[in-house]
Amino acid sequence: MHHLLWPACALALMTAACDNGGTVRITTTSSGKDVAGVLKVVDALQCPQTQGVLTRKGSARADGATCVYSGPRGSEVTLHLVALNGGSVQDALKGFENRLSADLPEALAEARASEDRARAEAARAEADAARAEADAERAGAEAERAAAQAEAAADATADSAHISAPGVRIDAQGDKATVRLPGMHIDADGDRANIRIGGITIRADDKNSQVNVRTNSGSSSDADAVAIDANDSGARIRTSSPGEAVRATFMMTADQSSSTGWRVVGYEARGPSGGPIVVATVRGKDRNENRVFEAAKALVTLNVGD
Repeated sequence: MHHLLWPACALALMTAACDNGGTVRITTTSSGKDVAGVLKVVDALQCPQTQGVLTRKGSARADGATCVYSGPRGSEVTLHLVALNGGSVQDALKGFENRLSADLPEALAEARASEDRARAEAARAEADAARAEADAERAGAEAERAAAQAEAAADATADSAHISAPGVRIDAQGDKATVRLPGMHIDADGDRANIRIGGITIRADDKNSQVNVRTNSGSSSDADAVAIDANDSGARIRTSSPGEAVRATFMMTADQSSSTGWRVVGYEARGPSGGPIVVATVRGKDRNENRVFEAAKALVTLNVGD
């Protein structure tokens, strides 16, 4: 009978931790074996009185679906239990992202403008890449002819270079450069650069102080999908992990406090793909709220697992 004692004690301890300042109903069951990619199914939240730098505000809601925490410097964390009810995880998380982003209106406006610039830049980069490929072919042929002709070598200028070898091609002229290596493409033109390394794409525009990073999870079944958009005004980061379970993160920061008083917002979300999922939303008044996000993540882990 002792094999039943430890689970009972653990449940009693967790219940006691939530009873200080209000009773929180805990009814948690596992959706399967403890293997990677499988998270617990819960029908009510575990809301301890404290978690890291966070302290629960009052009692959790009677339905066990929401509890609110306060953190340092006026930060706030709200833990949500979200039933999908046949809807998609993407739609549910998009709703959270939209509501959080609205708390940073100035950064959101700049992010949307950056998205428009990024789309235009992506289209331009595709066209430039096609032209660069054609130019590289011509430059390679010209370089071979130049190597065979001594007078052509004498005419070579210091600000140009053409290198061609099996699997390698480098062409540079003034502020423009094209590099082709196995698994790597680089196209640079003055203040702008487009880099592709495997499933990673980086677009940088120094003139507009803008960087966009994308990874393609399709390149590896074990790879995370990451999207980063950053400029002088702030940054927006999204991550998601592959597999049957939901593991997603969103963060948006502003260089200056917004008109709402917030400077960083985001969420940590996990749960079975069919739901319910647990989402911890974060709002902070300081750009560096790492401890708050860590505590929010710990609350999610406490409820559904790692």
